[in-house]
Amino acid sequence: MSVFDVFRERGFIEQVTDEALVEDLLAREKVTCYIGFDPTAASLHVGSLVPIMALAHMQRHGHRTIALIGGGTALIGDPSGKTEMRRILTRAQVDHNAACIREQLSQYLDFSDGKALLLNNADWLARLNYIEFLRDIGRHFSVNKMLAAESYRIRLEKGLNFIEFNYMLLQAYDFLHLFKQEGCVLQMGGNDQWGNMLAGSDLIRRLEGKNAFSLTFPLMTTSAGHKMGKTEKGTVWLDRSLTSPYDYYQYWINAEDADVERFLLLFTFLPVEEVRAVRALSDARLNMAKAVLAFEATKVTHGEAAAADAWRASCQAFGTKPVAEGLFPSSTIPRRDAAQDVSAIPCLVKSRDDMGAGIPAFELFHEAGLCASRGEARRLIQQGGGYVNERPVDRIDEIIGVGHCDAQGEIRLRKGKKTYFIVRVK
Repeated sequence: MSVFDVFRERGFIEQVTDEALVEDLLAREKVTCYIGFDPTAASLHVGSLVPIMALAHMQRHGHRTIALIGGGTALIGDPSGKTEMRRILTRAQVDHNAACIREQLSQYLDFSDGKALLLNNADWLARLNYIEFLRDIGRHFSVNKMLAAESYRIRLEKGLNFIEFNYMLLQAYDFLHLFKQEGCVLQMGGNDQWGNMLAGSDLIRRLEGKNAFSLTFPLMTTSAGHKMGKTEKGTVWLDRSLTSPYDYYQYWINAEDADVERFLLLFTFLPVEEVRAVRALSDARLNMAKAVLAFEATKVTHGEAAAADAWRASCQAFGTKPVAEGLFPSSTIPRRDAAQDVSAIPCLVKSRDDMGAGIPAFELFHEAGLCASRGEARRLIQQGGGYVNERPVDRIDEIIGVGHCDAQGEIRLRKGKKTYFIVRVK
């Protein structure tokens, strides 16, 4: 089976240029491909996982992958999919974000011995001579065609400035540069990049007289129509310092029933035939499938040890049963009862002196980060959604103190049905 078959079977493909040629090329040759990542933050997030997993599949099938950090284009700002201009970053901010993303991508791709490359387009874009660029590259672009592209058309309604107008030219030039320097013939990315990617393929054809191809992935939303990687607590980041492995695990285990099969196909490496069995599952066994999704997705991003810790903590917090032996035999999720281990659950350490007089419940929920404000904490408790040691909090000003500690000196808070926090008193 070629990687193109894998992409098709797992739902990665939205659009592709010359589909028959691309399918044949990936089955017949080892090709070099690339995906760009703009370093607009110090971490990538769950919304970036489809392209990352696509690169991982390409590498697993023997192809050469390039992860391109957009250190140059991030100084411009991509208008694609945006109704307003992106915030302009300084070079220092871009360089810092690029270094962080470089480390994150190393969790998914093997960069040893040239198996994959991690490049930064600032290395060539920052050296461009503007007059030469307009003469050699700009003359091949039709303004009429550019304005018809989806990425620009949306922005025209609110105003598209000239600095953003250059973005398509720069992304096309990236593809040309990688084609000439690295033999890269395939660009992949989100469906909102289709116009920019076609521009790159066309530029290569015009200047080099050769074929280069583009493939896009569907823009990911949940079955409820929500953007991937967004929760009540905010963005789900790939950096463990921003989103802990436990919280990352919880994001996946709380997936909607209708999303489980699709997420297992896209965000894990489990065999397709095992994933298809989800269609026949319901109730407790479907919840087991969610646990497998959470474990395998966490393993891919944070490693097996962190995934196992998150699984144990989740089992203890929610009293869930281990996954049945016959389900997902390729998964390395533990199949035994979890030990009494809640170490992966987020916690706050308080001194006995601090807790001696007690703290009003709403203040403790706010301090624990379960609520963004004291007002939100008050509303949570008033609506019956705040729990201490699995008991609903009766009053917003109920005093929580050392008397609530268990034998281990811990107080367990819960927001709603699924969000746990531990206050550890020492």
